[in-house]
Amino acid sequence: MTKMLLLMRHAKSSWNDPALADFDRKLNGRGIKAAARMGTHIRETGIIPELVLCSSAWRARETWELIQESFHEMIEAKAMKGLNLASPNQILRAIRIVPNNVRHLLVLAHNSGVKELAHRLATDSRGGDACGFLEETPARFPTAALALFTVEINSWSEIDQGSTHLGEFIIPRELT
Repeated sequence: MTKMLLLMRHAKSSWNDPALADFDRKLNGRGIKAAARMGTHIRETGIIPELVLCSSAWRARETWELIQESFHEMIEAKAMKGLNLASPNQILRAIRIVPNNVRHLLVLAHNSGVKELAHRLATDSRGGDACGFLEETPARFPTAALALFTVEINSWSEIDQGSTHLGEFIIPRELT
């Protein structure tokens, strides 16, 4: 069965208030524009998430709220503290418990976990670049970047074992 995984990093946050805890940082102006732009892009792909797993950090939730404005219907979103600064394995654990009836899943979290998971999913079992991701992406996964994977699995619990294909890697500044 074909499923779609939209793997996204939160938009650019502000560092203006040094007294503010990292968890509570809000988006800056550039981040607000980028999140809205990415929401429009996701809507235009026609691959509308049926469920969103979102870090509970303020900047991630705010990114999702701005993306959500691009859709006519409300999309179920789960704010998960376990996705805050999560490792690739922590992100995978969250994905593996998603109900199987969800075909399109958006995971919105942080670097370096998002980047490392994207690279892992793009690498075949022999260690090669399964879908050109490693050569197409920058050394880092920029804020508000989106990797869209087609995954051939029957259950989300198989996410790391199925055939994965990168359909798109997009960053906000590439959008008009």
